[in-house]
Order: sequence, then C-alpha cells, then structure tokens
Amino acid sequence: MTTIEKQLLFFSFLAIALFVSPYFLLGEDAHMRVHDNLDSNIAWYKVVTKSGELFGSVHAVIPQIINGLPRNAFGTEFSGIVWLHALFPSIYAYGLSQAITRVFAFIGMYLLLRKYVVPDEKWVWIRIGASLAFALTPFWPSGMLSTLGMPLALWALLNIRAGERSWVNYLVLTLLPFYSSLVLGFFFFLSAMGIWWLVDVIRGKGWNWRFFFAIVYMTAIYLAVDYRLVHSLLFSDEPTSRDEYFHARLPLWRVIRLIFKNYILGHTHVMTVHGLIILPVTLVALYIVWKKKLWKREKLFVFLHVLNFALSTWYAFWFYKGWVPLTERFDLLDKFNFARYHFLRPMVIYVLFAISLKILWQQGHSWKKACFAALAAQLVVLTAFNEEIAHRNKPSFREFYAEKQFQEIKEHIGLPVHKYRVASIGIHPAIAQYNGFYTLDTYNNFYPLSYKHKFRQIIAKELAKNKKLREYFDEWGGRCYIFVDELGKHYMFNKNSKRTIKHLQLNTNVFREMGGRYIFSALPIENAKQNQLTLEKVFHSKESAWTIYLYKVIP
Repeated sequence: MTTIEKQLLFFSFLAIALFVSPYFLLGEDAHMRVHDNLDSNIAWYKVVTKSGELFGSVHAVIPQIINGLPRNAFGTEFSGIVWLHALFPSIYAYGLSQAITRVFAFIGMYLLLRKYVVPDEKWVWIRIGASLAFALTPFWPSGMLSTLGMPLALWALLNIRAGERSWVNYLVLTLLPFYSSLVLGFFFFLSAMGIWWLVDVIRGKGWNWRFFFAIVYMTAIYLAVDYRLVHSLLFSDEPTSRDEYFHARLPLWRVIRLIFKNYILGHTHVMTVHGLIILPVTLVALYIVWKKKLWKREKLFVFLHVLNFALSTWYAFWFYKGWVPLTERFDLLDKFNFARYHFLRPMVIYVLFAISLKILWQQGHSWKKACFAALAAQLVVLTAFNEEIAHRNKPSFREFYAEKQFQEIKEHIGLPVHKYRVASIGIHPAIAQYNGFYTLDTYNNFYPLSYKHKFRQIIAKELAKNKKLREYFDEWGGRCYIFVDELGKHYMFNKNSKRTIKHLQLNTNVFREMGGRYIFSALPIENAKQNQLTLEKVFHSKESAWTIYLYKVIP
C-alpha cells in the first residue's frame, strides 16, 4: 500500500467521523429522518428493551402496544442495533449505528474495488473516492448493513469462489447477519449469489461446492438470527394485517413511469443520490464504450448497466395490476415484498460509478481532471444529504419525542400507565409509546388482523369520507392510526399550526370498550362533545415541537 493510499484512507475515515459527529456533539438536539425512523423504529427499540420481553418466547406479547402486540413483530433480539439501544441512550445508540454502518460500508466497497474491480495503483483515487461516496449515502438507518454491507459480503464470497481459504471470509459471513436483515436486503443478495453459482455450473465452470456451501452457510446464519420471522411465516396460523396487504394496483403507464423514477431518483429506503452526478458519468462512459467498440473489454461495465435498469424494471412491475391473479392464488406474494431486489442497486450503482471513472480516466489527461471533479461533486452532494442538513427544518430528536411535556401529561393523568390506553391525532403514536404510554394505535409491519378490524370501527366514518385513507388502511394498515378526513395522510402538526378539526366522527364507544380513555391531539377538536370527548388541559413546552390537547372520553 502506497503512502498516498494510506493518506486517502485516513482522510476517508476522518470524513466519516465528521459526517456522524452531529449525533454526538448535538445529542438530542440533532436532526434525523422522521419517516420509518423517529416515527417507528427508534420507539420500537425502546419499547422492546424496556418491556421485559426482549428474550420473550415466540408466543409472547407486549401489552404496551395494541393491548398485546406479538413480540415477533419487533424482530430478533440478536440484532446489533437492538443491543445498542439496550446499552446506550437512544440518540447515542443511533449515532453509533450510523458510524458502524458507514465504516464497514466503506471497508467493504474498498476491498471489493481494490481486489476485483479497479485494482491498479493508478486508480487509487477512484476506488477510495467511490468507496467513501458509497459509505456516505443516506441509507435507511434501521436497515444497518442490509444494503451497505453487500460489497463486504460479495468480497468474501468472491474470495471463496476463487478458492481462497482465509478465515476472514467466513468471519464476515458469520458476523454480517448480526448487523443486517434478511428481508431488508440479504435475502435478495443471497438468492442472486445462488443464481450466480447456478450460472457458473451451466456455463461449465464446475460444481464449486465451496462457493455453494458458503452461500448456504450465510443463509443458515440469517435464518437462525431471524428465527422469529421464520416462525411467523411458517408456523403462525393467526391472520395478520399482512393478509390484507394489496400491492398490485398500478396500470401499465404508471409502471413505466415508476421504472424511470426509480432508475433516476432511487427509493427512500435505498437512497443512492446518483441522479445528478453518477448517472451522467455512467452514461458518458457508456457512450465512450459504444463509440470505441469496447464491449468485450468492458463486459462487467455493460452487465452492470443492464442489471441496474433491470432492477428498476423489476421493482416497478411488482406493483403492476396484472399480478392480481397470482397474488390471489399465492398469498406469499403479498406477504413478502419481492420488489426489494432493487435493494441491490446501491452496490451496483457505486461499482458502476468506479468503473465509469476508470473508463473516463483512460481517455487522457483532461478526463482525469473530470474524474476528480465528479468525485468531489458527488461527495458535496452527499454532504448536503447529511441528516443534520437535510432534516434541519424537521423536529430535532428532543423536540419530536418531547419527554418533559409527556411526563407532565403523565403526572396530570395521575394513574399508572398500564391502567388506561391512549391514541394520538396529528402526531405519531410512536411519541406516546417512546414515553411509556400504552397505546391503541401503532405503526408496525404486522399485527393481528382481528385487532385491525376492531380498531377500524373507531375510524369507520372518517374512512368512509376519504377514499385514499380508506384504501391506505384497508389494503395495508401498517399505520393503525386515528385517521381524520380533514387531515388526510398527515401526521405531524407542530405547535405553530393554525389548523383545527371541525367535523370529527369517531366511535368513542368502541374506543372506550378497547380501554381507550385519552386522546393526545396536536390540534383542537371543535366538535369534541359530539364525539363524547372533553378537553382536560392543553400542554405547551419550549422543548417540544407540539401543542398537546388532552381529551378524555366522557363515561
């Protein structure tokens, strides 16, 4: 390793440290994404670690959520991120997870590029620059290394495929399942590796059993780690909300539009931020390959281009309404999201970026300058997607969970929290859950279907007014919220909002029957009495993003 490479590696790790520093420097005043993060996962980790059911059986329930949410809905206790939240305050657990994920994302991509893609020393800037860019992508936080760990896994598997016997390869395959998810990335990666092994066999390269058993070994580790998921899929016969999940509804023209939207912009759970810099670079390189007839020399480059577009096509067509006959016959096609093969795209796109820069580099001195400019530009763009910058106008961690404000509410009610149930309007129920309240509403991947149908009775009249909300709840239902027609699919009304709720129609008899006693509303309800609700008190806090109107159900 040359001196320049060591210096670039040092700079890269320093850049990652600076990138994640706001979580540690600002603490709970740091900002982060709300969607599928503050509104769900972070609260889940706190609930499960405080529930006493972290190691509960596959039949255990957590009474704090929906009068008994199955323990399996919170996933495995063998996940590294769960243990970070068990051992550290939530904000620091989150920051540590960000640091771990980005460091190993960089290491994995660097090792893959250095050994198998751009190994020559003259391309050191390319492989380190592309690896750093890959490590700074705004991945979905609770996915951990589910997508960003793929280059490291691929490096290890390629080593084994080539006959290398190093213990390091097997250590990678053993440890990655404890800091990633099978359903959020590695099912698709490992099945793709299985296809690769089969193609090798068909092409006459022999039965590479070492490669095959390495794939099987890693799959087995995942199945053991995610044993709760395996049990839920194979052995649980209780209908869940996933049984009413319906995804195949798009006409062909919208599918085609979604192909190009995903191809250019990516997806919220696997944000690659490639449309502005990387995509033009790869297309210019493709033009050079076409112009100079370099197809044979650049087979990997061409293959990755095709694969990248194919993954976006597969993703979009998963939602095509033509699937309906199959989904009606095989319910697994609704329960399991096979569209997630597009989760391979971050690795594909950034390897493609590195190869594209190599092709441009080979075109002459002026092109080398363009390569440096492209790398620098991509890093600048990714810096703008740092959570502290991208979400600076959203509530901070402290403002979102508003612990002091909800402690005041708890003290005002004056009863043990397990003696009553609450629900929220205009704010996410995860806030009440994080603060220890027992909630009838929730956001979870699956829960008993019988509960969904019972809860629906509370909001039936509101759903009847709004087709979008009705379809959203009936055909998915992951957000088991008190939906309000006047508010639509909006769940965050901060304390500066001037909105009021004028025409609320809830079945508070059912709400009370289910144990509901209080509603935390971010907005005043003008017709509260018509809903058998009385305003108890309004809670304000400088440290909170919300004004909370505490309504009690009239007996």
